[in-house]
Amino acid sequence: MAIKYVPYFPNTLEGQAVLDNFVRTKRVLRYRDNDQVIERVQRGMPLYEMEQKEQIGRNPNHNMVIRGECLSSCAYLKDQGVQVDLVYIDPPFASGADYAKKVYIRRNPKVAEAIAQAERELDIEELKAFEEKMYGDVWDKERYLNWMYENLMAIKSVMSETASIYLHLDWHIGHYVKILMDEIFGEDNFKNEIIWGYRIQGVGKEFWGRKHDVLFYYTKNNEYIFHAEKENVVYEKPFIDTLKEYPAMNTLSEKDKANIIECIKNNTPLNDKYKSKLFFKYYANVYVRDVWDCDRTKPLISGSSEYLDYKTQKPEGLLDRIIKASSNEGMVVADFFGGSGVTAAVANKLGRNFIHCDIGINSIQTTRDRLLADKAEFDVLEVKDGVSLYRNPVQTMDKLKSLINGLRNEDALDKFWEGSIVDTKYGMMPVYLPNLMDSSTRLLDKVLMNRIIREALPDLPADTKRVIVYYIDITDRNEIEQFIKEQNNQTTIEIELRDLKQVLDEVVVEDEADWELTETQDNLFKGWKVEIKSFHSDRVMRKINETNLKGQQQSIAKGKVFKPIEISDEGLETIEWISLDCTNAEKQNAWQSDAEVKIDNKGYVILNGKKTQDFWDATIKCDRKPLRMKIRNICGDETVYVFS
Repeated sequence: MAIKYVPYFPNTLEGQAVLDNFVRTKRVLRYRDNDQVIERVQRGMPLYEMEQKEQIGRNPNHNMVIRGECLSSCAYLKDQGVQVDLVYIDPPFASGADYAKKVYIRRNPKVAEAIAQAERELDIEELKAFEEKMYGDVWDKERYLNWMYENLMAIKSVMSETASIYLHLDWHIGHYVKILMDEIFGEDNFKNEIIWGYRIQGVGKEFWGRKHDVLFYYTKNNEYIFHAEKENVVYEKPFIDTLKEYPAMNTLSEKDKANIIECIKNNTPLNDKYKSKLFFKYYANVYVRDVWDCDRTKPLISGSSEYLDYKTQKPEGLLDRIIKASSNEGMVVADFFGGSGVTAAVANKLGRNFIHCDIGINSIQTTRDRLLADKAEFDVLEVKDGVSLYRNPVQTMDKLKSLINGLRNEDALDKFWEGSIVDTKYGMMPVYLPNLMDSSTRLLDKVLMNRIIREALPDLPADTKRVIVYYIDITDRNEIEQFIKEQNNQTTIEIELRDLKQVLDEVVVEDEADWELTETQDNLFKGWKVEIKSFHSDRVMRKINETNLKGQQQSIAKGKVFKPIEISDEGLETIEWISLDCTNAEKQNAWQSDAEVKIDNKGYVILNGKKTQDFWDATIKCDRKPLRMKIRNICGDETVYVFS
């Protein structure tokens, strides 16, 4: 459970407009005890234990990559006295869409033919892949706004007095959140609604194509950092006297182009030879507007060197503009919905310190590998709040109905209940499950139990005899059970408490690996070598079997021949990354990656963050004897093995 609750801004700014069509979370408890009405208000961010999972480099600037939700991450930062100078967040858009990660089967390093093809271009069609859901952006409006309200309040509590925030949304929910931003940060601190336009994916057939996002730019106070940026805007005609001339670029040599671009940047006159020979257009050196529809911030990153095959990934050019404009070198830039890690990566390149937070393990792994390749120094931390029971909260919620024996949908029940279990003795038993995306439901305390007793139980069918309440974390089970006895006097319904962690722990099977560790010495290498003989992941194989079954059914329906995804007996195609720790042997110590290999989608090796054109040969080497080994499968699960 939470160590404590860290206070944050409990009230909105006086005199601001308030969005009035949803009820903000107020953890208020009212109940009768010894003929007295007890009222308790619990507001604050839950502070959980933070575990250091890995340290990359010496990290003197205390850069952080945190696996945890926004609220608990902010609680940790506030408790540690950490303040951030610039926030960029790209949270879920409440779009109703599901986002999936494409998982690629790697090439089998035991097959000699694959090694022989190292110098040849790989056939992309040969790459076998399946999709795995990363997260679902499916919310009802009230819950989304409540969730966002708490997050924004928490973020504000860790912002420095001169800090700014950029909130990235689109047409689905942005107009509602804009009012929340006014309420939290103040209308006077609103600076821009930035339109980020893009020219991809065609146009709408029944209405105008929705081809822009919005960024709401607010400052915390009147004093803030902003460095205005200029750009050259081209016009066809000199309709105002202040326009300057420059030649048509498509008629110039590369050398001439470079010379002219330099002149434009420095606002210096062009060489006479261009004026005498070339046709002129016109330009103005102006400050950048709040409509961004240009190459520097284009979203079309697929196929580029920075593309990581990560859904919702944003281009570095977009963050480059924001970070340069609203921060200085050495300042702290934070992203609490970090995704692919673009904010942290750009901040690092620009000499800023960074904090990356995200709930999903895929985000943490993608960002960690991305920053390692950029030679960044940082700590990987994990909030021990019980959310990472499976791999990410959405995946957990999707799996729960199949993991809880007998749980089924029940249309007759209120949305408060996830479903029901039918029992021969008690009949239909409604089941409550905590929403892992909503921190206010994760901890079962008197406040939440009071809500269940006062609001949820009275609305159940009259013949309901028992309900089941699952929890992730609980303040004190004996205390809650005593509270139920004292307060549940309006109904005859029994309340059974169950620990959700026990359900999930029983189904998680760690990956199995067989290896050979040898000390080697030859003309090319002296040190230790680990050869992976076999690797088997129950979770990956179950996912592949699901994909094959679905593909077979679709092929039969279409009358086509189905070619299933097949894995060799060794199973090495399901390995994405291996790391050796030659420094720390104890489980409780942070991981030290002294040597690592990552196998990309085409089977090439990324050795200690550096890309190569070599295929993986099923080995990993280091100059010291390894103490521990960590293997990540292609779905992102990591298992640690200790060398004897």
